[in-house]
Amino acid sequence: MDLFEALYTTRAMRRVKPDPIPMEVQERILDAAVRAPSAGNTQGWRFLLVDDPEVKSQLGPLYRDALGRLFEGHYKPMRERAEATGDTRTLNVLRSAQHLADHFESYPLLMFAFTRNDPSGGSIYPSVWSAQLAARAFGVGSALTSVLGLFHGAETMRILGVPEDKGWQVACMVTFGYPTGRWDVAPRRPAHEVAYRNQWGEPVGFEIPEPLWTP
Repeated sequence: MDLFEALYTTRAMRRVKPDPIPMEVQERILDAAVRAPSAGNTQGWRFLLVDDPEVKSQLGPLYRDALGRLFEGHYKPMRERAEATGDTRTLNVLRSAQHLADHFESYPLLMFAFTRNDPSGGSIYPSVWSAQLAARAFGVGSALTSVLGLFHGAETMRILGVPEDKGWQVACMVTFGYPTGRWDVAPRRPAHEVAYRNQWGEPVGFEIPEPLWTP
């Protein structure tokens, strides 16, 4: 796969089939993750794959509670504003997020990423992104979420058997599955509208009205 195709089309894919992810694909996903940059080469990460229905059944209610709290807290003004103005793009994103919660137990593979001594996430998130790009190369969709760690970190770690006294923290969880929809370039604000040069607010020096890579 072309590098730019992977970069431009690896968007959140939450509507997926329950079909299992082959072990050889899982191997490539994890092997790509551990090749990512690591500050000081400390490799202060751990990854835990979950495909056991019993484990997912314990995590699902926690995830739905966490997302509900997010929707009634931080996301509430955005949701209400979108409903009032008919902002279909925002509403679709929120429905997609709710879909993940409603179908949590049906995702064929979950990957939990743990970190310690990495408060900025500067090492763990590049490794997770590498895993998502590797999955894309095999036609596997993914979606990153951090709400379990935010609202139910201790319970999640207990369910997953993570040692309590070693300093590990849940950084995020990624769902994996073969998409029911099609890959496409995600709509975004143009780069020149969100980037500056030398001083905040100064023009970056070019305009990119349309994506520079298209299918």
